[in-house]
Amino acid sequence: MNGTLEFTLLIAAGSFLAGLLGSLTGLGGGVIIVPLLTLAFGVDIRYAIGASLVSVIATSSGAAAAFLKEGFSNIRVGMFLEIATTVGALCGAYLATRIPTAAIAIIFGIVLLYSAWTSIKPVTEVPIQETEGRFARLLKLDGTYPTPEGIHAYHVRGVPLGFGLMYVAGALSGLLGIGSGAVKVLAMDRTMSIPFKVSTTTSNFMIGVTAAASAGIYLHRGYLDPGLAMPVMLGVLLGALVGARILRRARVRTLRIVFSIAIAAVAVEMIFKGVRGNL
Repeated sequence: MNGTLEFTLLIAAGSFLAGLLGSLTGLGGGVIIVPLLTLAFGVDIRYAIGASLVSVIATSSGAAAAFLKEGFSNIRVGMFLEIATTVGALCGAYLATRIPTAAIAIIFGIVLLYSAWTSIKPVTEVPIQETEGRFARLLKLDGTYPTPEGIHAYHVRGVPLGFGLMYVAGALSGLLGIGSGAVKVLAMDRTMSIPFKVSTTTSNFMIGVTAAASAGIYLHRGYLDPGLAMPVMLGVLLGALVGARILRRARVRTLRIVFSIAIAAVAVEMIFKGVRGNL
């Protein structure tokens, strides 16, 4: 009994740290939770992914409401792209129950390396397009967002390519138990010419729905353990809330660099163990 309680408290404490650092660095707690559970606690990677998906749903739901109230999220874009991410998430979750855990670990390591790189890469705002895109006009995807100078309008472009990238993002989310926000933001910001703040907040709105779609398959396959998922969810959620408060007054550039180096090291460890078949 004491051993179970200690294990649960350790999981909750580790999840709190993951949520805190994920919030401060922009990587999200899900990127940290799966390596933490598999490498530090010896949890089967599929159960770790299932628990991570539950935490992603919880943290995304809370933040999405705040961003929507502030007028940043583009709901029409989010709901349209959710078609692609949900289908991708279902495919990814199905694959996760079929392919070897070693292969999942290698893929996860590669995605971690990409996430670490995007975390320290300087953010450059894509110029707002002056003309409407054909698909965006048909689907009424253009929108506005608040800036210090007032409300700015923007036009959405590259809808078909962005839709395809969203399928990839959803598949990665379902396969690895992460929000895959980096791919979503890449698709909206770089491909669809949506302003960066709108891209990040809309991505956050979408992440919870994507994770919920794939979590259903993990639950059906028996890879969602409530005893593991509950302390992970509570820890990550609390850590993310604390991190959001600290972020308002903290200078996190150095933290991003140091943390990205640590994440890269974890990624190499995941790939190494996956190649050796130790996961």
